[in-house]
Amino acid sequence: MSRYGEPDILFPATDAHAGGGQSLQRILVPVGPDGQADRALALAAQFSAGVGGQLRLVHVRMWDPPLKGTGRFYPETSLQATEVLENALTSAWAYGVPASGVVVDAVRSRVAYAIATEAHAWRAEVMVVTRRRRRAVGVLLFGSLSNRLIRVASCPVLVVHQDRQKVSR
Repeated sequence: MSRYGEPDILFPATDAHAGGGQSLQRILVPVGPDGQADRALALAAQFSAGVGGQLRLVHVRMWDPPLKGTGRFYPETSLQATEVLENALTSAWAYGVPASGVVVDAVRSRVAYAIATEAHAWRAEVMVVTRRRRRAVGVLLFGSLSNRLIRVASCPVLVVHQDRQKVSR
């Protein structure tokens, strides 16, 4: 079973990391395929470059629960997941900021917990995440990753909207 199955604990939102007027040195950015996090990454890099901070990029390789008699189904291969992370790291480095990254596996319904767990383990001071433009019915049926992150993350979450031209209908 994945280490990101049902959570043992929820990380309550606190301002222990962001208080006191200190600059943000540790910024976590979840990244996905097709440049979905480009705007969040650019904003995080600007914050980080201005204060000499560092970025941590996280890509979640989702899997679906197995059907009876079958194994896990991953929509992307391990190589594809690594390539997504490498492309995002290259973008971060192009901004001139130090960045590291990790690919984690999580069941599709627990992606927010996987990201929040990584942010907590890395001691992120803030998380910058892109909110995809979706129709109301999509949010109603599937929920919003950014809303779930706001509820479970142990650090503040800055949500930026995805660029309009990157939206596919």
